[in-house]
Amino acid sequence: MNNNRDYNKELQDTEYHKYAYNFDFDVMHPFMLKTFIPFFKDGNFLELGSFKGDFTRKFIPYFDDITCVEASNEAIAIAQIEFGDKVKYINSLFETAILPAKYDNIVMTHVLEHIDEPIAVLKRINDEWLSDNGRFFLVCPNANAPSRQIAVKMGLISHNSAITPAEKEHGHHITYTLDTLERDAKAAGLKVVSRSGIFFKALANFQWDRLLQTDIISQEYLEGCYELGQQYPDLCSSIFLMCEKGNKI
Repeated sequence: MNNNRDYNKELQDTEYHKYAYNFDFDVMHPFMLKTFIPFFKDGNFLELGSFKGDFTRKFIPYFDDITCVEASNEAIAIAQIEFGDKVKYINSLFETAILPAKYDNIVMTHVLEHIDEPIAVLKRINDEWLSDNGRFFLVCPNANAPSRQIAVKMGLISHNSAITPAEKEHGHHITYTLDTLERDAKAAGLKVVSRSGIFFKALANFQWDRLLQTDIISQEYLEGCYELGQQYPDLCSSIFLMCEKGNKI
């Protein structure tokens, strides 16, 4: 584990790359939620890596007991202004967090790729934090997204799973594919119950942000990309695993 990382700095936009785009907030978050809802369990909820609360906000109508673990104290301060006592925050690294309970629903979206030792953290989720009947929702950016494959063909990045300089500045350590994501989940002892992709994506995030400011993209088109993603998960913006508690390793 790298104790010298500045998690507040990693959340900042760089000259050529944002930490998060409107595409993430306006397109991916709603479709992630749509993917999760059929699998939700009654009970409490844990979000691992909540940033400034943009995705947390969408879970409040579904859960009364929400806890978030976030490494950036600056991000927590921003979220607490909006949510007050509706959300319990723990400012900690996942590697050292001490949580007060087990959880029936645990969500980690676009976070695992930032973690120094991902299998060790996934193992904590399985062994310590996930309730016996709970479900773990894991989403990561997809190395094989067409937008990345096109970038390779353009010579912008060397290979699909490359970590770009901007991604490195934001703390990325790995770019997952469906098979490597499932590999790490299983290595941690988790039971993978469902696997899928979220949103077929051939354009980069900054290109999507420009398109979303026009009337070129309709809601029907977005829904079509989401449904096509169910058919071709390996060509999606993000990859998704729904896991349940497995044996301790």
